Amino acid sequence: MPEISGVGEDMSTATRKRMPLVESVAALHEVRRDEIVITTMAAAREWQKLGKHPLDFVFVPSSMGQATSLGLGMALARPDRKVIVCNGDGSMLMNLGSLVTITAQAPENLTVLLFDNGVYEITGAQPTLAAPSLRRDHAAVDFAQLAHACGFERVSVFDEIVAWQKNVRTIIDGPGPSFVHLHVEPVLDCGLIGFPGPSPERARAFREHLNPAESRRT
Repeated sequence: MPEISGVGEDMSTATRKRMPLVESVAALHEVRRDEIVITTMAAAREWQKLGKHPLDFVFVPSSMGQATSLGLGMALARPDRKVIVCNGDGSMLMNLGSLVTITAQAPENLTVLLFDNGVYEITGAQPTLAAPSLRRDHAAVDFAQLAHACGFERVSVFDEIVAWQKNVRTIIDGPGPSFVHLHVEPVLDCGLIGFPGPSPERARAFREHLNPAESRRT
């Protein structure tokens, strides 16, 4: 049976602890090797500040909600590489069906990280419909249980930065597909996401590094 690790009894309450977003993104960056990393929304903003890597796919400008589908496609196309998707809770709500598709295809090289701050941070920090303030029962939607119900065999939940720092590499190295629910604090007055450059040029550079032999032929 699938199991959810790191889940406390108060997992659906509004009082649950949250990690700093910047530190939680940095924890991934510190252990990153040659994995493909897809970032979108607030995670993309913070990821860009940590430097550039040829296998970064900064999904900006993005079609909100499509990062998980993009990650699935890359994982299936390149089973020899680990693929990490850094998604937001607002974006996840836009495409919950992708979780079912991911577990149906079951790529062992895919990890989905959900940075859940309860708001649409980039557009003004409006609460999402999964947040306690907009729920009749005042309980946040449990994304970990959603992933579990969709068929993810490996689901983890973190709300403390030290625990996340200690486990991030182990999760990435483990068999997928895996889903990680990270409770993070919203960043106030964060501003808009910095534009990483022209999309065609970034896509071309990404392809050339991912498939150098093919790029030389074309």
